[in-house]
Amino acid sequence: MIRHVQIALCLILTLAACDNPFSPTNENVAGTYTLLRLVSVTGGHVTDWRPRGATFSISLAPNGSTTGQLFIPGADESGADFSVDMTGTWTLSGDTVRFTQTADSFVRDMTFIAHENWLGGDYTSGDDRVIAAVAKR
Repeated sequence: MIRHVQIALCLILTLAACDNPFSPTNENVAGTYTLLRLVSVTGGHVTDWRPRGATFSISLAPNGSTTGQLFIPGADESGADFSVDMTGTWTLSGDTVRFTQTADSFVRDMTFIAHENWLGGDYTSGDDRVIAAVAKR
């Protein structure tokens, strides 16, 4: 299982590192995105959250507003389910998408790169790393 996760991580990072011929604008990045991949690495332990039931849906309106929901079972600090509202705003600068939200999650801390029909990000804080990708539906 860990080997498959490592391969998936490499694929996401490779795709994110490729030249990005897509020219993002607020209009062509706007849309509804759903979870493609969510992986965390803590102290060398890799957790692939999607097969465990994690869901993430976020709608980006052309006017810069967002709605949606992030749910990660058992991921709260207490071991309870982690569920937060994705209401907020988004901005695009070049190919970088940033989110501003009241909800405290990796989403507001992560820098996402806009690709045609998907967003991908990689965030590290201390010994913790989160890699996420969402696809436009």
